Amino acid sequence: MQLRELGRSGLQVSPLAFGGNVFGWTVDEAQSFRLLDAWLDAGFNVVDTADVYSRWVPGHVGGESETIIGKWFRQSGKRNRVVLATKVGKPMGDGKAGLSAAYIRAAVDASLTRLKTDHIDLYQSHDDDAGTPLEETLEAFAGLIKAGKVRAIGASNYSAPRLAEALDVSERLGLPRYESLQPLYNLYDRAVFEDALAPLCLERGVGVVNFYALAAGFLTGKYRSAADAGKSARGANTTKTYLNARGLRILAALDAVAATYGATPAQVAIAWQIAQPAVTAPIASATSTAQLDELAKAAMLELDDASIAALEAASREA
Repeated sequence: MQLRELGRSGLQVSPLAFGGNVFGWTVDEAQSFRLLDAWLDAGFNVVDTADVYSRWVPGHVGGESETIIGKWFRQSGKRNRVVLATKVGKPMGDGKAGLSAAYIRAAVDASLTRLKTDHIDLYQSHDDDAGTPLEETLEAFAGLIKAGKVRAIGASNYSAPRLAEALDVSERLGLPRYESLQPLYNLYDRAVFEDALAPLCLERGVGVVNFYALAAGFLTGKYRSAADAGKSARGANTTKTYLNARGLRILAALDAVAATYGATPAQVAIAWQIAQPAVTAPIASATSTAQLDELAKAAMLELDDASIAALEAASREA
């Protein structure tokens, strides 16, 4: 497995990250343990989660994913083989939200307790918090790094102007900077990232760990008609968002390239992202070892220029 440096953090990461949003939601604890073991066995090392996963599930309060990962760390003894990424900032109830210094300090301790570890490798601001000065947020993160609780920090869901401003604040005040960005990016959702964020990340040396690499499963080819909406818990939203003329055009291009390589559409969709100059490690999830095996093959697939051009022509946004 060819590892890549994440920004200027010194963290060496595999070219694909496992999305831990499924742990405790569509995957139970025992299966989560099997998937995490298989992920490491396949040569990958990044696991991405968040304190808020999976608060959206009825009866859940958040922290379910982190808790499962923590139990796996305790049982397996494999913490030192994982680049652990989690996030802070989305609402956790009772006014717990945002990026104030006081909340960050409380939230990181709660995450560390659930994760059963003494440090987080990549601690990310899950959302921009316009109500808290960037200086306050970044100084709080600096304190966590100094205390050894966090190794590097990243940002998620930031606009290009706000990410640039945060990087400038860090440089001006000598504070740790966001070494990574976690944006929405895939073959369907391209314009917002490519227009401004990708050039900024390349210019400033910020790593990119993008989410929805498979567009909520659409780019696997699983959803090709409205009748397919019932194939998963998120199928209705997926078909509503992506099942249109452009989406079908993308699937056709994926099918054609996949046939050339003896691969699947999902593998091609991920290989395309891994080949993008600004991308460090797309995030993808799996609920079975078969799906995980498919992801592993995707990380080894190298697309030629003609295939990349065909995919980009089919997926170009108006």
